[in-house]
Amino acid sequence: MATNKTLPEELLPFQEQLVQTRRPFIQLLPRESRKTLPWESKIGGLPYWPAQMKYPTAPDGSPLWLLAQANFEEVPALHPFPSQGLLQIFIHDDSLYGLNLDDPFDQSRFRLVYHPAIRRDDTFLLNSFGFLEDARYLPIEAGVSYPLSFQLGHELVPPSDYQFDQLLGEGFFEVFGEEQWEVRNRYSRAVLNAPHKMGGYAFFCQEDPRNPGEPMELLFQLGSSDQFNCMWGDMGVANFFICRDALQKANFSRVMYNWDCY
Repeated sequence: MATNKTLPEELLPFQEQLVQTRRPFIQLLPRESRKTLPWESKIGGLPYWPAQMKYPTAPDGSPLWLLAQANFEEVPALHPFPSQGLLQIFIHDDSLYGLNLDDPFDQSRFRLVYHPAIRRDDTFLLNSFGFLEDARYLPIEAGVSYPLSFQLGHELVPPSDYQFDQLLGEGFFEVFGEEQWEVRNRYSRAVLNAPHKMGGYAFFCQEDPRNPGEPMELLFQLGSSDQFNCMWGDMGVANFFICRDALQKANFSRVMYNWDCY
């Protein structure tokens, strides 16, 4: 979080206003790749999947790939996120990573699956994933698991999130005249926080695609990183958004998917 030491000097008179935007989030901390248990939180790898459930596929029948899964028993408590169960995000191996540009809510080529209860029983779970063939386009390494740990943090609103204008006003930086874009950029760098997170504010390489008339929470964000060989286009970032009421009910049927890059 930005402090007296990191806020641009020009913004110190506005510190109290900025601190009012402080919000908690869950930082995702990918670790070195290794074989993981089916129910572990992870980026990539093979999913926790009950053997009797139909595996998620695209309309052409091709299987989706696990992008990430979070076991909420391992995640710091943050309302209104669940406190138990396992949330999974699957994407398709295509040039748009499963995104429908015309309808970012269309889960035909990406899928969110929530398991309210986790059974730690290998005999209950699918243990053969031979139907997953070689991947061509995935933004992550196909089949490679990077276990996740989590850390609760706090952050100030960045200009990239549409809520900046709602919280601080559209003309917040205009007071700086010709220097406004330089001050804005310095502030953006000062508050730039974890690229991999759940909750909190969102980061975009281009612009926020959300409709301010339908407020949506940041459910999950994953940026490009050499740490776990992830690349969204040209050093991009992917976001998944959900309405707060749906998140509180653990209903992941309507989620907005977005990714952009430089």
